[in-house]
Formats: sequence, structure tokens, C-alpha cells
Amino acid sequence: MLDNGSNMKERAAAVDDLNQRIARRVADLRARQGLSLDALAMRSGVSRSTLSLIERGETSATAVVLEKVAAGLGVALAALFETERAAPGPLMRRAEQPEWRDPASGYLRRNVSPPDHPSPLCIVEVEFPPGQRVLLEGGSPTNPIEEQVWLLEGTMTLTLGDVAHRLEAGDCLALRIEGPVEFCNPTRRPARYAVVIATAAPQRAASRPATATS
Repeated sequence: MLDNGSNMKERAAAVDDLNQRIARRVADLRARQGLSLDALAMRSGVSRSTLSLIERGETSATAVVLEKVAAGLGVALAALFETERAAPGPLMRRAEQPEWRDPASGYLRRNVSPPDHPSPLCIVEVEFPPGQRVLLEGGSPTNPIEEQVWLLEGTMTLTLGDVAHRLEAGDCLALRIEGPVEFCNPTRRPARYAVVIATAAPQRAASRPATATS
């Protein structure tokens, strides 16, 4: 019982720490662009009150909400979980790679790429629970997203518009996302996949802008 209580406290502390990290990142990115909370609310479609809670670290926002915030800021969703490293460079150790769990679906995402190294690519790894689905707004015809999803384990269905793609382990799907995209694990087993996202390299080196899903 004591061990379980200790583990629960550690997990709660980790969630609080991550909420504070996201809070600092959103506030910093908003300040860099000179946006008010009202302006970001209009851009993202997320209410001013919710944005205020996120920036104070007082809420565990879902992937759907954070993806809207990231789109409003013109950055990749992965950018909201980044932290400044003491020794920036091209190598990102496994222990440094930040993880975040979506409180709605339970999916676990991990930022794999070094956040402070200029590159046109960003890699994210996702562990997706069985029977869950997440619908993200994605890109738009004027600001499409280029990415590839490589399924490492399990089965996933990705639906873009009216087209559904069923992926089995080892499959790789190239996507040009111009609207909402749904990620779904229709099985009773977890799935794991990597997402390689094309970003704007020169901008990412300075302020890490891009737009991306999942």
C-alpha cells in the first residue's frame, strides 16, 4: 500500500511538472509573437479561460486542445513539450526525451528529435492504447502538413477525409494533411508508431515554428 501511494505521488508530481513545462512553453511562444490571450483564443478556437488555465499550469489539457493551441501559435504540437537543454546539440539521449500522456485517450507520446538542432525533420514516437481514437484538426489547404507514419507494432487506422488507411506493423504511410485526421487503434492490443514531420528548418532553429499533428 505504501509503495502504491508513493508511486501515485510520483506520477502526480510528474504530471504537475509537465503541466508547468507546457505552461511555460505556451506563455513563451505567445509572448514571442506578441499575442494576447484573446488573440490566441481567436486563432486557436480555444477559449481565453482555458488558455489562461494552461498557462498557469492548472489544467491537464487533452491532445485535441493542445493541438489547437499549437496550430494557433503556428508550431508543432511537439514544440509544446520541449525544454531548454543545458548542452544543446545534435544528440538527444533517451533520458532527455520528454514524454506526455493524453488524459483523454491515454496515448503516450515522446519527443525524439533534439529541440535545439536546426533540421527540417521532427520525430515523435507514440504508444497508442487499444480501442482508442483521437481526432486532430490537422492542417489546411493553405497550410498543409507533410508527415510519414511508420507503424512499429500493432495495428492502426488513419482516416484522412473520406479515406481510411489500415496499417500493420512495418507499414509506412506518407500523408499530406489538409484537414482533420483521425488516429484509431481498432484492436485489443497496444500499437506503437513513429511520426516523421517535415518542418521549416531555419525557423525551427530559432523559435521552432511548424505545424503538425499527433
